[in-house]
Amino acid sequence: MTQLEAEKMSGQDVARIDMKLEVVVIPVSDVDRSKGFYGGLGWRLDADFRFDNGFRVVQFTPPGSSTSIQFGTKVTRAAPGSAQSLFLVVSNITAARYELVARGAQVSEVFHPGEPGAQFQAEDSIGRLSGPTPDHLSYRSYATFRDPDGNSWLLQEVTKRLAGRVEPGGTVFASANDLMSALLRAALAHGEHEKRTGQHDEQWPVWYAAYMVAEQSGQEPPQ
Repeated sequence: MTQLEAEKMSGQDVARIDMKLEVVVIPVSDVDRSKGFYGGLGWRLDADFRFDNGFRVVQFTPPGSSTSIQFGTKVTRAAPGSAQSLFLVVSNITAARYELVARGAQVSEVFHPGEPGAQFQAEDSIGRLSGPTPDHLSYRSYATFRDPDGNSWLLQEVTKRLAGRVEPGGTVFASANDLMSALLRAALAHGEHEKRTGQHDEQWPVWYAAYMVAEQSGQEPPQ
């Protein structure tokens, strides 16, 4: 395509081109040590390529993620440990923390922000309030951990997406655990639905499906 042809494309046509964030580069000082750390977390090792000129690239993907991380030698000039607050979204913050701790990571206690932005403050900040958010709102419960260089990760619990974040037709569950958690939340909500109606709902599979899609895409769930 020539530059003139590109300029003739409408803004709408350009917007249709997918641009997927697939890899984030993190700076590390010891590639083998970092490989051991992220492998120990149970993340999938996708590549470890070495070249004669000293270039080396290692890629890992967190469970259920469509985005991977890369590190290595001659990969970035950023200072090791300078990648901060990389988000890891989970459907159950307590279970996610437990799994990471069981795999040897030093993870903070679950907390919720007492003021806007407290999730990005130091671990001993008074802005971090102990425990998950009392009202169990999505996006409000966190935990943090660091890799051996100090690159920091921020676990965030997301159960119900804000509207417009996910297309209803694109609803997917990245793992069996995510699907199980969604089913449990749907079951609790459906139990309240049957209490309100005072009768058994023969069409509960339809109700479950509608609730789970609405929850993930930020739409109004059935009542």
